[in-house]
Amino acid sequence: MTSAATTSSCLALDISGAVARIDFNRPASLNAINVEMAVAFQAAIQVIASTPALRVVLLRGQGKAFMAGGDLAAMQGNAAATAREIIVPLHAGLIQMANLPVPVLASVHGAVAGAGLSIMMAADLAIAADTAVFNMAYAKIAASPDASGSWHLPRVVGLRKAMEIALLSDTLDAPEALRLSLVNRVVPADALADETEKLLQRLAAGPTAAFGRIKGLMRGSLQRDLPEQLQAEQAAFEAGAATADFNEGLAAFLGKRPPVYSGV
Repeated sequence: MTSAATTSSCLALDISGAVARIDFNRPASLNAINVEMAVAFQAAIQVIASTPALRVVLLRGQGKAFMAGGDLAAMQGNAAATAREIIVPLHAGLIQMANLPVPVLASVHGAVAGAGLSIMMAADLAIAADTAVFNMAYAKIAASPDASGSWHLPRVVGLRKAMEIALLSDTLDAPEALRLSLVNRVVPADALADETEKLLQRLAAGPTAAFGRIKGLMRGSLQRDLPEQLQAEQAAFEAGAATADFNEGLAAFLGKRPPVYSGV
């Protein structure tokens, strides 16, 4: 399967084989998210959710930045109404993205601020250029986080550090973001595209259905007590043990060869 669809002038969705790529594409505004982009993002996630052959999703930004936050210029004069028009579809898309049964990778460079940082944290994995800079930014304009930032940040860095990052809005460089686990990998800026593609292909070749169960267990663990989580683990393991990929994984391990997963 190879197809490409431009969802809007400011966001592109490309589906090629097992990989879906979402490009935030307002480079002149450092990909600041506006109403059109938020609506297009939700629509793109809906397309991805209805495409069963996909095995990995990439989020990235065109131009000099991943995303510099919300489009503040568009909010002048009617901020509350405009913010709602952005937040409602954006949040709906992020909820659906969290429930996707495939890994979501964010590849970030330049400014990763405000909603950009929130969206990056909502991905399952993040790889960053060594020149990327990170800032929650909301407090700088007397705003509070959206796009899941207040949910993910304390869970990633702990409550005390999250308070510091959100309240003081100091800029973090890529090594500090890596130290805090805001990102999983930092690579030279000129190698970001290549390293992202390597990671994408590795994920695309992996046991996709197992990745989906792992995602569900990890995300669900934040709302369950231990007995409930153990029940969920048992159910997921038993479901996985009946799959072709599990049988292939066992055969490859015992045969001392690399596995070839079909994703089911």
